[in-house]
Amino acid sequence: MVFEITTEHIKLDSLLKGANMVGSGGEAKVIIADGLVQVNGQTEQRRGRKLYPGDRVVLEGYEIVVERGA
Repeated sequence: MVFEITTEHIKLDSLLKGANMVGSGGEAKVIIADGLVQVNGQTEQRRGRKLYPGDRVVLEGYEIVVERGA
């Protein structure tokens, strides 16, 4: 899945919410803290991790690629 951003970056928890991978910010916080999210192949536990175009996020086998939008 491709997720387009129009800003310089997006925070990890916001990406998960925006991509409908979680239902709320609280759910995102728990999933990230539990080590269930990978960014560029590495487990990421910081919900405020800044993501830039080209970054790849994986949750439960689903991959999201961050791209620059119009």
